[in-house]
Amino acid sequence: MQDDFTIRSHDKSLSKLFDDFYLVPDYQREYVWEEVQVEQLIEDIHAEFSSDNGHNREYFIGSIVVCLKPAGVFEMIDGQQRMTTAYLFLCAVRDHMNEHRLNAIQELEQKIATAGIDESGRDVFRYRVELQYEDSAEVLRRIAEGSDGLEQLPSTRSVVNIRNAYELLRAFLDREFATDEQSLRRFYSYFMTKVKLVRIEAPSVAHALKIFETINDRGIGLDSMDLLKNLMFMKAAPTEFDKLKREWKKLIDTLHKAREKPLRFLRYFIFATYDVDRLRQDEIYAWFVKNEERCGYENDPVGFVRTLLEVARDYVQFLKGKDASGQPNRYLENLRYLSGAARQHLILLLAARHLDTESMTQLCRNVENLFFAYLITREPTREFERKFAQWTSELRSVDNATDLEAFLSRRFEPELRELSERFDLALETLDAKSIQKYRMRYLIGKLAQHANELAYPGETGQTRLDAFINSALDIEHILPQRPSSGALQEFDKPDEADSWIQRLGNITLIEKTLNAALGNKPFSQKKEVYPRSKFLLTTTIGESARVGKNTAVDRAISELGLVPYESWTSREIADRQNRLRQIARKAWDIPEPSP
Repeated sequence: MQDDFTIRSHDKSLSKLFDDFYLVPDYQREYVWEEVQVEQLIEDIHAEFSSDNGHNREYFIGSIVVCLKPAGVFEMIDGQQRMTTAYLFLCAVRDHMNEHRLNAIQELEQKIATAGIDESGRDVFRYRVELQYEDSAEVLRRIAEGSDGLEQLPSTRSVVNIRNAYELLRAFLDREFATDEQSLRRFYSYFMTKVKLVRIEAPSVAHALKIFETINDRGIGLDSMDLLKNLMFMKAAPTEFDKLKREWKKLIDTLHKAREKPLRFLRYFIFATYDVDRLRQDEIYAWFVKNEERCGYENDPVGFVRTLLEVARDYVQFLKGKDASGQPNRYLENLRYLSGAARQHLILLLAARHLDTESMTQLCRNVENLFFAYLITREPTREFERKFAQWTSELRSVDNATDLEAFLSRRFEPELRELSERFDLALETLDAKSIQKYRMRYLIGKLAQHANELAYPGETGQTRLDAFINSALDIEHILPQRPSSGALQEFDKPDEADSWIQRLGNITLIEKTLNAALGNKPFSQKKEVYPRSKFLLTTTIGESARVGKNTAVDRAISELGLVPYESWTSREIADRQNRLRQIARKAWDIPEPSP
C-alpha cells in the first residue's frame, strides 16, 4: 500500500496506460494542441515506425503526472495533451476500421471504454479518459462513443481543437493506410506497445502539482543536445568556459524562441553539412563523437559552437519565411503555410545558405513546388528526406545561376516528372478529409493567387500568399456543408451529398463579408454573390467575368479554362475539380509525365 509520502514512477507503454482510467479535473487548462502539434506527434511516431528496423525500437514521448483517486481513477495533473491525443487516435483507428469495413481489433474497444467500479463498489461503464472542465463540452465522450453531430457542440477552444485533432488523425489513417488492414494493424501494435510514457504517481494532488512545477521548471533527463554541450566543455580550455557558455546559450535561445526542436536542428545540420543521409535522432551524439575530425570541434570548440549558432540563425530565418539576410522571401513564406510539422526542406536550404538572393529565391521556388508534390502524392517522408540529404553535397558546390540551373535540371525536374501522374491522380480524387485543413487552405490560396496574378499583373499584394489565406477569408463549400433543403433539391445526388461536399471541386475562396450572405443557400442564389468576390476563381463560378478583348483578365480566363456554371450537381463538381487540377499543374510547375 502506497503511503502518504511515496512518489512512484513507471515506464509504461500506451497499451498499459490505457488499462487504467484517467480524469482531467475541472481546474486544468483546456485542450490547447492545434493541428501542428497533433501532426508532429503522430508523424514523428510514424517516421520512427517506418525507419529501418523502427518497428523494433521503443519511442519515448514524455511523462505524465497523476494522483490516484478512489475507485482506481488517476487524476491527471500534467500530460493531458499527449494522453488526450493518444486516446483520440484509438477512437480514430476504431472509426477508420468501421468505415472501411476492416476486421476490428479485439482489444481496441476495451482500451477506449470498459466496465469499472465506483466508490461504492458498483459496476459502472467508464471511458478511459474523461474531461471534466466545462470548455470540453463532452466532445471527447461523444467521439469515444462514436456519436454524430459534433458540429452541433459549442465552438469552444477545446471543442474546436479536439474535433480538429480527431479529424487530422482520421485523415492521417486515410492517407497512410486506407484499406491496408495488415499495415494498419502493425502500426497500431507499434503505437500501443512501443510508444512509451513515464507515469509519475503522487500520493496527493498537492504533491502532484509540486512535481509538475519541478519538472517544468528544471526539465528532466539529458538528450544529445545536452551531451554535445558537455562534450564541447570537455574539449575547451578552462579559460574559454565563459565564452563557450555565452555562445551555447545564444544557440539554445535562438532555437527556443523559434519553438524549434534542437535535436531536429542538429540532425538537419549534419545532413546539410557532412554528406550523411541516414541518422536517427538517438544517434546524433555518437555521430559527433565519432566524427571529430570532420567537425573540428576538438581544436576549436568555441568556433564550432559559433558555426552552429550562425547556421541556427539562418535556420530560424527560413522558418520565419525570410532569407538568411532577414529579407522576406515569398516562397519561404509559402513553405511556412504548407509544411506544418514537416521540416525536411530545411536540409536543402541549409546546404544552400551561401547563395545570393536571386539564386536563393529561384531555389526556394523549386523547393516549394517539389515539397508540395511530395506531400500531395503521399511520398514517404523518409524517402524524400534521404534524397534531400544526398543532394546537399552537390548543392553546397553551387556558386552561380548556371550551376543552380544545372542542379535543378539534374535533381528536381526528374523527380517532378516522375511524380506527374501521381500528382494528377491526387488532385483528381482530393477531398477535405484526405488533407490537413491548413494544407487545404494553402492549396486553395495558392490556386487563387496564381489565377489573380495572371489576371491582375502588377497589383499590390498579389505576391504574398497571406493575402489569399488570412483570417478575413473563408473556405467556401459551394454545395454547403450543412445544405438546406433547397440546396439538396438542386443537387442531383442528395443521398451522396456528404462525399461531394468535401471534394476539391466544391471548394473555393471567399471573403468573410460575402460568406455571411451565402450560408447554406442553394447554388441558384449563391451564384449571384460569387461575382462580387475579388478572386477570379470564385468570380467565374457565377459569371464569365470577361472584360474585353485581349485583356489580362480575358487571357487568364482562357489560359486557366475557367467557365461559369448554370447549375451545381456532381457533374459540375467533377468538371471544376478537373479544371483546378490543370491549374495546379501550372501553379506548381509540374511537367508532363515521361513518355
